[in-house]
Amino acid sequence: MPGLDLGQFKALLVRPALEHMGLGGSAALNLLTGTALVESGLVWLRQNGGGPALGLWQMEPATHDDCWRNFLAFRPALATALRQLGGEGAGVGRADLLVGNLAYACAMARIVYARAPRVLPMPADSAGLSAYHKQFYNTPLGAADSQRNVALFAQAVAA
Repeated sequence: MPGLDLGQFKALLVRPALEHMGLGGSAALNLLTGTALVESGLVWLRQNGGGPALGLWQMEPATHDDCWRNFLAFRPALATALRQLGGEGAGVGRADLLVGNLAYACAMARIVYARAPRVLPMPADSAGLSAYHKQFYNTPLGAADSQRNVALFAQAVAA
């Protein structure tokens, strides 16, 4: 089966990125791991079928740019952490980094959730994590099926 090893992905990429931002914890770790599983299957770096979404978390450039313009612009410490993950170079803050810099892509996905008005679900609540993803990341108009995706979030929790 193609894709990344889920345990390594969670431990070696997601956990350090979230900890670097100061937005870690078990619930966030499982949520971001499950989100990547649902959004890309840990396979796709560009939306399959030609859509605009980029990276393992399948973030659209418009969402990326909105996070910088309307959230990170008012949180300098968090913006600095993102710039560090992005490499401090001229390309930081550009949506194309979502494809080649997995830590940056993870951090940007976490920013989407940081903007949500509700607290994160319990870390082992696969159904709650899936519903949270649907509501605050995929949105009610998106294609994700929170019932069907519970199994993927359960894999993320178990990894």
